[in-house]
Parts: sequence; structure tokens; C-alpha cells
Amino acid sequence: MNGTNGSAKHYDMVVIGSGAAGHHGAVQAAKLGKKVAVVEQSTAVGGASINTGTIPSKTLREAVLRATRSGSRDHRISASDLARRIEEVASNEVRVFENQFRRNDIDVLIGTASFVSGPHTIRVANQEGEQFCDADYVLIATGSRPAHNDAIPVDGVSIIDTDAIRRLRTEHHVLTIVGGGVIGIEYACIAAALDIPVTVIERRPRILDFVDQEIAEALSYHMRSRGVTFRLGEEVEEVTKSAEGKVGAKLKSGKQIWSDALLYAVGRQANTDSLNLAASGLVVDERGRIQVNANYQTSQPHIYAAGDVIGFPSLSSVSIEQGRVAVCHAFGVPVVSVPELFPYGIYSIPEISFVGKTEEQLTEAGVPYEIGIAHYREIARGQILNDTTGFLKILFHRETHQLLGVHIVGEGATELIHIGQAVIGFGGSIDTFVNTVFNYPTLAECYKVAALNGLNRLNYSGSPDSITDGGSLHQTLTIVGAEELQQ
Repeated sequence: MNGTNGSAKHYDMVVIGSGAAGHHGAVQAAKLGKKVAVVEQSTAVGGASINTGTIPSKTLREAVLRATRSGSRDHRISASDLARRIEEVASNEVRVFENQFRRNDIDVLIGTASFVSGPHTIRVANQEGEQFCDADYVLIATGSRPAHNDAIPVDGVSIIDTDAIRRLRTEHHVLTIVGGGVIGIEYACIAAALDIPVTVIERRPRILDFVDQEIAEALSYHMRSRGVTFRLGEEVEEVTKSAEGKVGAKLKSGKQIWSDALLYAVGRQANTDSLNLAASGLVVDERGRIQVNANYQTSQPHIYAAGDVIGFPSLSSVSIEQGRVAVCHAFGVPVVSVPELFPYGIYSIPEISFVGKTEEQLTEAGVPYEIGIAHYREIARGQILNDTTGFLKILFHRETHQLLGVHIVGEGATELIHIGQAVIGFGGSIDTFVNTVFNYPTLAECYKVAALNGLNRLNYSGSPDSITDGGSLHQTLTIVGAEELQQ
């Protein structure tokens, strides 16, 4: 690449980063008839979402589940098999992104982006040289990388971070995971499915503290039953390696935990170091994150930021929406986006998904609510899928019946949640579920069963314990309302 600041090429928008937020933001701008460039530091587009994060981890999870679904404890799956499948899926996704950029006449510039000579000029540099872009608008979507800790010397072999997922070794006999957040829990579940004993160290008193407590407790129970040990309320003071190559984690409480490998999964660091943000007038916090308003606009009105680079919730699904909304706002296109209705999907085993309010939030706000629960074991599809431990919980207003939240743990949770999301979105009530006929047998029936269960709780004046016993009104209504009427 050649060029000087004086010969900068003009773009309506320059997007820095080609991950979930950057990709969808760039395509949205192109669909609006704008001239767009995407700057990507790596030779492969897609960012962490495709290359080191979402796609690899979910592909790994699915491959492990397929290999172990028979229930046999004598399964065999090699690290090379897993790596090959991850590479296949990731490569296909990269090609999809490349084709979409090409079809929409989006220039893809490979190199490191940085601001120069003010907030509108961007330098793109690589081994071949440099070129300059002048942008009316900029979308920063550079993503994040695993945060590191000086007390934990990541070596990429037996002490690894989450970017090393492609180098997973299935011959590890014991694994320690530092961090009980989404990433740590997902990898702990994958390891447990491979019959690898796992210890999860988490400084907070519970895992996934933003998840409905009953759902998190159910997941904890399942994980413990698969051989996962939790050390909650504990912090790692030092990590060392023995002469035999074992990894030792010394906790501040004095405990010592030894394993064959340790995965550090605590926090993410935004990729803003190389952007020379001082030239743009932007500042970042201690994790490199950029502050934005509700439209993902920074303190510089023409510069937007979306995705992991702005922090929580750091979900690919949310990053996609943030990129779209940012671009629409930049070019004056009306858009409606409701962050309160963003669904959360956690690909643990079993998986978790939720939308709307939790019981803790409703209690704190003083909202009079009731719950309705449908257990997979009472749903024909649950028996067919051999998932008799999952359940769906709805939260609704006691007086208006308005649906306030849906929380699911079990098979298909991340797909099933969107029914509840839609009903909450249009301000619907649980009567919608009661009056809806669902295909039989499906897990979607859980919504009707849960709604009937919730109504029974409102209407039954006897002992609460009898709401769900074998001879209760709940049982009768559940069968008639969700099963026999559909046969």
C-alpha cells in the first residue's frame, strides 16, 4: 500500500474491525448507499467472534456433545478432530463475510488502523506500507482479547487463555479454570462432557451473578453431577509449575489446587491500544473500553463504537445490533432498538437463555409478580430428547398477567427463548400462551404449561405445595391444556 496523508481516499464511513459489530455495521452502511471501508488487522476477517471466540467455542461444544450423546463413557475424540472441525466451520464463516463485503462493494483494508492528524483521518499500515483514509464517520469495532494477570504466567501450553481454544488437549486429566463467568462456565461444561475433572475458581459467591438465581443454581447442580468442583469466594494468589509440568494454583485462603492445565478466563481487554485515540480526542477506561451513549456515539459525534470494545454484555448477537443501530443513527435512519429485550444465551451444558427481568430485579423494584414453571420431564418432547431435568420459568405481573421475563435451562433454550422475547416485545400477557396451540410434541409447549401453572398459583387457595402434586388442579390443567387437546 502506498499513499500520504495528502492523498487520503475519502469514505462515507470507515469501520475499524470486521467482527460481529463491524461486519454488520459495514454492510448496513453499504445498503444505505454509502462508500464504506473495513480495516482489519488480521488476514482473516471475522474478528474474535469467528476466529477465537464464539464460533470456535460453540463448534467445540457441539462436536463434543455429538461425540458423547450416546451416553457411553467410552467415547473417543481427539484434539485433532476438534481442531479440524473448528477450522472447517470458521473458514466457511470467513468466506461468508468476505463474499458479503465483496457483494456490497466494501473495501477491505488489511492492516493496523490508527488516527492521525485529527479525528477524521485514519492511517492503515502493514508490511507493504501505509495508506490514509478520510472518513465522514468512523465505527470502532475492534473487539477485545483475554485480559491477563501478572500472577498467572500464561504460556500457551499448560497455562492458557481463552484464545488458545483451538489448541485444546483432550489428554488432560485434570483442569483448573480461573473465572466463573460465561466463558469459564462454558469451557468447564465442555471439559466435563469429556470426562475431565474440573475445578472452577471464582472470587464471587456464585457463578453467573447476572442470571436468575434459580437457573444458576440448577446449572451448578448439573455441573457438579458431571464432576465439576466449585471454589466460590476464592481468589488466586499465585500460579506455579512443578518440575513434572503440573500447574499449581495457590489461593489467598491458603488452599493449593494442582492440575494438568489451567485456563485463565477472567475478563476481557478492549483492543484500543494501537488506535492512537489521543489524536481522535477519545479516552478509554482501565480496560481500554470506550464510553458511548444510547446510540453508540462517542464524545466525538462522528465516531461510534460497538461490540466488545464498549464492554458488557459482549455478546455477538448484541454486537450485531449495536453495529446496525450505530450506523443507522450516523446516517439519520430511524431505528428502534430495545436493549431491555436483548436475549442472553449461555452455551453451557445444559444451555441457559433468558430475556426480561429476573426474580431478584422484580423483588427489588417491588413489582407484584408470580411465576409459572414447566419441567421438561412433563413435556413429551423432553422425554423424546432424553432431557428430563430442564425447565422453563416465566415471570408475570400478578394483576395484569403481563409477561415480564422468561428463563430457561435445558436443551434448546437459546432457540426457545425467542418466543418469550416476542411476547414481551409487544407487551403481551401469559394469556397469549394459554390461548395458543403449539405443535405437539415440541419444547415450545413449555410456554403453555408454564402459563397454566402460573394461573393455578394465582387461583388456588389451598396449600402452595399442592399446586404441583399429582392430584392438583395444575396437573389436570397441564394435561388437558397442553397434551390431550392436541392429540
